[in-house]
Amino acid sequence: MRAIKLLPDGLISQIAAGEVIERPASVLKELLENSIDAGATEITVNIAQGGLKLIRVTDNGSGIPAEELPLALTRHATSKIASQEDLHSITSLGFRGEGLASIASVSYLSLISHQPAGKHAWEIRSEGTRLMSPEPSSHMAGTTVEVRDLFFNLPARRKFLKTEATEFAHCEEVFRRMALSHAGITFTLRHNGNLRSHWQAAEAAERIGAVLGEEFAGAATWMDEQSAGIGLQGMLALPAYSRATRDMQYFFVNGRFIRDKLITHALREAYRDVLHLDRHAAFVLYLAIDPEQVDVNVHPTKTEVRFREARAIHQFIYHGVSKALALPRSGVASSSPVGVVWPGAQDASVDPTRTGFTPAVPTLNYPRQARLPSERVAQPFNFYQVLTGGESGATAMQNQLRQTGEGESDENPAMPPLGFALGLLRGIYILAQNQKGLVIVDMHAAHERIVYEQLKTQLDQQVLSAQRLLIPVTFHADSLDIATVEENQALLQQLCFEVSTLSATTLVIRTVPATLQHADAEKLVRALLDEIRNGDPAQLLAARRNELLATMACHGAVRANRQLTLIEMNELLRKMEVTERSDQCNHGRPTWFEISLAELDKMFMRGK
Repeated sequence: MRAIKLLPDGLISQIAAGEVIERPASVLKELLENSIDAGATEITVNIAQGGLKLIRVTDNGSGIPAEELPLALTRHATSKIASQEDLHSITSLGFRGEGLASIASVSYLSLISHQPAGKHAWEIRSEGTRLMSPEPSSHMAGTTVEVRDLFFNLPARRKFLKTEATEFAHCEEVFRRMALSHAGITFTLRHNGNLRSHWQAAEAAERIGAVLGEEFAGAATWMDEQSAGIGLQGMLALPAYSRATRDMQYFFVNGRFIRDKLITHALREAYRDVLHLDRHAAFVLYLAIDPEQVDVNVHPTKTEVRFREARAIHQFIYHGVSKALALPRSGVASSSPVGVVWPGAQDASVDPTRTGFTPAVPTLNYPRQARLPSERVAQPFNFYQVLTGGESGATAMQNQLRQTGEGESDENPAMPPLGFALGLLRGIYILAQNQKGLVIVDMHAAHERIVYEQLKTQLDQQVLSAQRLLIPVTFHADSLDIATVEENQALLQQLCFEVSTLSATTLVIRTVPATLQHADAEKLVRALLDEIRNGDPAQLLAARRNELLATMACHGAVRANRQLTLIEMNELLRKMEVTERSDQCNHGRPTWFEISLAELDKMFMRGK
């Protein structure tokens, strides 16, 4: 074996670079974080050949004094922490003092900086591990870091990089994350001399719409949850806008983009009840928390964190997102939200190196969704009177609304959000008229959600009641079905099913849940037995309760081609208005759409 000896500084820096600098996007991330920490309000990025040839980041931040420029390119030299106590309360994005030194060791680097109070700028250059002396230069107030020929001295690392297009795509994603997390900064990106993105400083909602597109913004709802010094705000895409991949999931902790298993699990559980199959949710969420409650020093790339109270954070995120998704999407407030003010945000008057924690929760004023009318629909509307004469249809509807105390819409006191049914299309879709135009409802999907939520509430409150069938239902069953019934009698009774063996090949159903009394009892029990066989019966209600109840609701909902009366259609609409998550069925499909009069006029070219 070779003798143990100290490694040269240059080799140490290159080894460190291997941990921090994976590809050009890693360089861009480090440089952008430095600019943000310096209090910049404008950041311009120029990239050539996907970042291999050139990465140049220019900002108007606080700058670096001439005497500190050599230290800026030295490992473990930083202005952002000074003691062990500082490490426990980090408010800056960077703090290790390895980024610039690692980048300089594997590239040709130039750093030009001009402090606002300085007479002129100073420049320092580095060629791999060779560091030059600072020299006077010209530059506006702020800093420019230019990185050329990345990995020129590490050909083995360079050959593992992908194509120019792929590497630029990674750089663009890093740029996008920084722009989303710091809406108060103007960001500009150019690639090979061509302008790719330019986002002016804006409010958080406006920046999200600019970065992710108006389609996302139009399909998303705002959430704002605060509790015990923790804040969670942002945009949640409705389940109908789900994605095939996780490409539109952005979660920030105190302005830092992270990917955390705990948070991912909480969000996945919150969406589980409304998301279709293997689809993925889309969201941009900002978590503000006291820096002392989170450790950001657990991964070289700083994309993972550790929470002191992990379980509490998980529950806070899960319940906050679940509550936001439960709100119906009618009546969304239209006021524009204000921007995010993070601890240590980009305020030129704030020292970016400070370690104190000022606000425990970011200053946000996102609009909340207005809930639909409350549960005051005691009796169905008497539409027979509307159809058979006497007073006009509109007058009769308004009188019915006044009698029930319903219909407190902001735009028309006599018109509920989902309006009144006009008829049934092909035995599948309810057509209704509301204040804005035409509403189209998938009656099975909508009723399925209503029944599902009723079953969950009744089971939670232990008021799920059984309905004895006037004529017991018998059906042929195989030995596996019979064994499942005999082994799971307690679970079946808890769900208000009385199913017993009539013979070696026959089962009989005597009671079903009262909520599902009109369902096809045989199909309902067969589906239930299949669910029980596919899971651990002992843990079924605890771990897979919602899947089980969703199966029951699906078989208990009205089916296609069932001819509903106007009274039944309107009663379904009223129930939708007071049911949580009624915008999606149990499988994540949308239950209704609205076409405004303006859209209809455009279709028929009215006014032209």
